[in-house]
Amino acid sequence: MSETTGISKQGEQTIHDFIYALTTHKDLNPKTLKEYASDLKHFIGWFESSDPQEKEAIFRIEEVTTPTLAQYREAAQKVMELKPATINRRLITLKRFFEWAVSESRIRRDPSKPVKLVPEEKVRPRQITDKEEAALIAATEHDGSLRDLTLLIVMIHTGLRTMEICDLAPGDIQIGSGQLTVRSGKRNKQREVPLNATCSAALEKYMGVLPSDSPFLFPSEKTGERLTERALRHLIQKYRKLAQLEGLSANDLRHRFGYVMAENTPLHRLAQIMGHDSLDTTMIYVKTTHTHLQSEVKKIAWQ
Repeated sequence: MSETTGISKQGEQTIHDFIYALTTHKDLNPKTLKEYASDLKHFIGWFESSDPQEKEAIFRIEEVTTPTLAQYREAAQKVMELKPATINRRLITLKRFFEWAVSESRIRRDPSKPVKLVPEEKVRPRQITDKEEAALIAATEHDGSLRDLTLLIVMIHTGLRTMEICDLAPGDIQIGSGQLTVRSGKRNKQREVPLNATCSAALEKYMGVLPSDSPFLFPSEKTGERLTERALRHLIQKYRKLAQLEGLSANDLRHRFGYVMAENTPLHRLAQIMGHDSLDTTMIYVKTTHTHLQSEVKKIAWQ
């Protein structure tokens, strides 16, 4: 079984109750809630169809045991052949769901607590080279609009996520103080991001021609409304192809910022700028080769 479709009315009601309870938490945005609902529906669909002898299975939360969840994890790996990151996201959703169920006295014990996540092989993000960055910017300067050029410059020089870029408003930019404010960060956390001279100059020129009543810094050129993340990714693919680059994505522009900054910026400060909750996330940008470590140790030698 690779996908789930319809589920019982009781299963649908359970999802509704869970998501409704989560709406009281201000740290969750609509996209996250939608993912929680999708993950839970996937599990309930699997649960209700896992017993071929049961024609009209109905989801009952009290019937879910730790072995049940272990079987779901195994099926996700061996039958559905899902990626470890996808499996873990769904398991984390289930852990939050059962935690809520206990708090609501729907069950007495959380069956998900003993269930471990699937080991993930951490792969370092792609590192864009100076030549690739130059080619991308050149293609945008030649064939793109001032909005597109400014947008790419801001992404490369601030490391903002695609959602954060799309949500920026003109009032979030403070050219004088050299910073911008991210108001729609991950889990709705607000943060200040410094602007360098390149970014400030590009924004000042762009904002000089941006309509004064524009609610967004980078509005859609077709509708004037918020630029969607999908449209932004499509835009980057357009200039990637014009620059004849292979495999470059919107996230790679954020990673470009992380790699360059990590060479001279303390990790705790870089984590703050990029909106990371954990330094472990920021560590992906650190090169720890034997030669690099050796040279660092030599700096403290007495002779």
